[in-house]
Amino acid sequence: MKIEDIESYFVGGGYLIRIRTDTGLTGLGQTACWGYPEAVHQIVERFKNYLIGQNPFRIEHHWQYLYRMSPFRGSALSGAISAVDIALWDIKGKHFGVPVWELLGGNCRDKIRLHLLGGGSTPDTMYEAAQNAVKEGFTALKFDPLPGGYQDMAVDRLIKTARDLVAAAREGGGPDLDLIIEIHRKLTPLTAMPLADALHEFNLMLYEDPLQIDSIMAQGEVAQRVRVPVGNGERLNTIWEFRELLAHGGPQYVRPDVALAGGLTHCKKIAAIAESYHCAVVTHNFLSPLITAASLHLDTSIPNFITQEYSKGDESEKNAVFKTDHRREGGYIPISNAPGLGVELDETLLAEATFTPMNQASTLLREDGSVAFSV
Repeated sequence: MKIEDIESYFVGGGYLIRIRTDTGLTGLGQTACWGYPEAVHQIVERFKNYLIGQNPFRIEHHWQYLYRMSPFRGSALSGAISAVDIALWDIKGKHFGVPVWELLGGNCRDKIRLHLLGGGSTPDTMYEAAQNAVKEGFTALKFDPLPGGYQDMAVDRLIKTARDLVAAAREGGGPDLDLIIEIHRKLTPLTAMPLADALHEFNLMLYEDPLQIDSIMAQGEVAQRVRVPVGNGERLNTIWEFRELLAHGGPQYVRPDVALAGGLTHCKKIAAIAESYHCAVVTHNFLSPLITAASLHLDTSIPNFITQEYSKGDESEKNAVFKTDHRREGGYIPISNAPGLGVELDETLLAEATFTPMNQASTLLREDGSVAFSV
């Protein structure tokens, strides 16, 4: 079997590929580098020079070849490799008639626990969101408690506003709902540490990405100094970055994204490194059912998985182009036994699909005109 062609598609806010082989088998992959999908596309086009004519089963070899093709690194490169890697695993699973998780070592579990992306902007709506999540069968809820305009707030105002939202979520969800607090890399140690202390009483499952990703050392230091469990890694790309993060003292959870951190091949290694630190894996994804499916195969096959990020956007009409074998049941998704990833494309909807870039080239500013994330 040989790779015959690689097709590219810009769908919704994302970029995906389909690898075709000379036997008729195809594989799907997608990147989570949503900020610069056009750059990922150009890298995939360059990859074609090598990949076309190759045996698609040599997945580890292709990963190494593509990663070391030039002395440059970064999210666009890792995002391109991720899309190719996921598609190759899809082909291999289809060829052997087994789900990808079977090729990754078999299933460690029979269903995948989800944490719902949700929340509210006021204590009342947050209380209701947490209550509804429990009613629907979810055991974990993730939300961002920072209000609009946080970048210009006094520290006391910022902390009290965020604390009120978390308190409402705890009250609405009760003691059986794990809370994941997503900061989206908005803070510096000056505000991230006192906020973590203020939220300690609510027994958080994890405090996610409080800092910008510029310094791995700073992320590790904050994880050591706060009293709540920390999760990092959704914007990290390689095993070397994750190893350094863990070696610097944190976090308790790693957050690899299979469509950014080198695909299934590389994320399996990231999970193994985390396991050696007694660190759990909380996989990241909010983009599409295709990346959800790829993540589920990783989740199924690793022992230190805890919970999978899940957006109800997967179930909306905008994602109807993806025909998936997996189905959510309450707060879980039973593992799929379909060959490959268990995802195909609706060709009619694909032909009609439009693309709207998620990166609108805007950066948050403070009231004084300075960039909010710079200090």
